[in-house]
Order: sequence, then structure tokens, then C-alpha cells
Amino acid sequence: MRSIGEMSRDSGLGVSTLRFYDRTGVLVPARVDPVSGYRWYSPAQLGEARLLARLRRAGMPLADIRLVLAGWSSADKDLVSELLQAHLRRLERELSDARSEFSTLRELLARRENTLAVNRTISTELSISASELAAALDAVRFAVSADPELPMLGGVLFDVEGEALRVVATDRYRMAVAYAGVGGPDGPAVQVIVPAPLVGAMRALLDGEESVRLAVDGDRVTLETGDGQASGRRLDHDFPDYRRLVQLPAGRRALVETSDFRKAVEGGPVRVSEPRAQDGASCDLSVLKVVDDRTVVVCDDGEDDPDQVAVNRDFLLDALAAGGRDQLILEFGVPTAPVAIRRPDDEETFSLLMPVRLEH
Repeated sequence: MRSIGEMSRDSGLGVSTLRFYDRTGVLVPARVDPVSGYRWYSPAQLGEARLLARLRRAGMPLADIRLVLAGWSSADKDLVSELLQAHLRRLERELSDARSEFSTLRELLARRENTLAVNRTISTELSISASELAAALDAVRFAVSADPELPMLGGVLFDVEGEALRVVATDRYRMAVAYAGVGGPDGPAVQVIVPAPLVGAMRALLDGEESVRLAVDGDRVTLETGDGQASGRRLDHDFPDYRRLVQLPAGRRALVETSDFRKAVEGGPVRVSEPRAQDGASCDLSVLKVVDDRTVVVCDDGEDDPDQVAVNRDFLLDALAAGGRDQLILEFGVPTAPVAIRRPDDEETFSLLMPVRLEH
């Protein structure tokens, strides 16, 4: 007999997923201890669990999975074969429909690009405190994407408007925004994506309190300090409209002591995400919840609460480090909304973490 933990390890199904399939009658343990409630599975059920895992990865609906398992156990080859073929045909139709929609979207995008007069010749120059720019870059660089398929996310957006510079980075699963005040002659609003290597070179020059010069001249971005210069070409892409992405519904806020909370996350329980959760790979999740006294707790694996929010644990630790404060505010909306990590003294600088769907 296998315990639920052993069954999870050997089948590839998460413990919470096995519990779900028990509750729904899809894969019921051979024995449940009447005192402890521990689930035990027979050796024959391992094959069914592995089959179930494959069907889940193929995206088969739960109702069809039930029938496949029933047909499998009764050696009804015709039923199993028909169900598999029907699901494959459904996937092929969905793929065909998706290809058609994407073709239409590409046409719409091409028309839109033709109508947008994207000005790559804007020139502007401004001054900024070296320490402010350094702090802003430190708050966002962790969220820069390394995905070669999305080159527009492979840098930091410098968004200059009026007397404000906002720097933004995102890899789709997290976003970081930071603010710094700027001075200089009034110029046009400008947005440029500075590639990650150039951002690193700029940050290396920012080790003092003096003002530095940031200039945009067409497709070139230059930072000049008293000790040197970092200059390079901007990324020739458009950045997503981050202002829309940071508009979150009101949620519950909790103030945490950063070092204590970090220790709780590092030493707390984790769950493993589905294989395709983020960039096609599984990741360790921290499941969080705000309790009544506005305390954030890291939930145990066995807990099942609709108010829980699961986030990538490594991303959470990165955001806590980038927060740069002894205390931080964690803001939770609905479980499907991003978790916000904010500074108590600076609402303009924050990070967002996309929630990860828990296995069921």
C-alpha cells in the first residue's frame, strides 16, 4: 500500500489533486484510516493514477476522464479508444479555431501599426538624483524577462512624463514599478525600453548622491555621471500599457515585518504547481492568506480555503528583497487577482505577483 505522499511522488499528481479526485470519486483510495483519515492506495491504483495524470496533461474534461478510467479497468478498448479519439478531434478543432483567430488578430495588429505614427526621433534630456535612480532600478530589475520569445520585455521601461520618471519591468508573471523625480527643461513625454545589459551598466555608475544626466536621442539612451558614461540603443519595441495592468480592485492589506515574513516563507510549507504554470515549468508555491487580525500566514498543504492565494515562492522572495524596507504592505484582492507588495512610505514603488492556480 502507498501513502498519499508516496502516491503523489510516484504518479506525478499533487497531494491536493489526489484529495480532490478522492472527493469527486474519480480515484478513491483503497483504504482510509478511520482514526487518522490517512489515505492508502493499492499497487494497482498507481497505474490508474499515472493514466489520470496523462489525461490531465492532455486537457481531457473530468467527465471523460471518469469514463476512460472505467473503460480501462474493465478492458473496454472500444470505449477508451473512442473517448481518446473524440478528445483529440476536439483539440484539433480548438487548435484550428485558435489559428483562425490569431490570423485575424495579426491582421488587426498590422493595420494598427500602420495607423500609429510611432515617433522614434524624440530627443529629451533630464537630470535625476543618482541615489533615486539607483533605488528605482534596484526595485524593478528582478522582474525583467529572460524569454527570447518576448524581446519587448527584456529590459526596463523608462517612462518620462513631466517631472516624473517611472521605471517598469515585467516577465508576465510579476511586475515591478518604481518612481523617481526628475528635473530639466520641459520636454515631450517619452517611453524607451532600455535593454537589461545597459540597465546593468547604468546601475554600476550610480554610487553617489550627485545629479546625473539621462538623455534620449532617437534610438539612443545615454546616462552620464561624474565617473563615466553608459550609452546604447533602446529596444525597438513597444512596452505593454502597464498603467492598465496595475489597476487592481480594492483588497485586504496587511503590514508585515519583512525579515520575519521572509523567514516564514523560506521555512514554510510549499506546494508544487502544475507543470505548465509558468513558462512551461512547475514551481514551488507559497500559499498565503490574510487572517482576521490582518496577519499574513503561509498555509499548510492540507488547508483548503477559497481565500487562499498561491504565488511563486522564489518570485515572492525576490519581491520582498526588492521592497527595500523593514516593513512592507501585502495587498490581497480576490484569489485570481495579483498580490501587491508595497512600501508603507512610497505608494509609487511596488511589485505585483500573478497568482498561480492550485492543483485540483
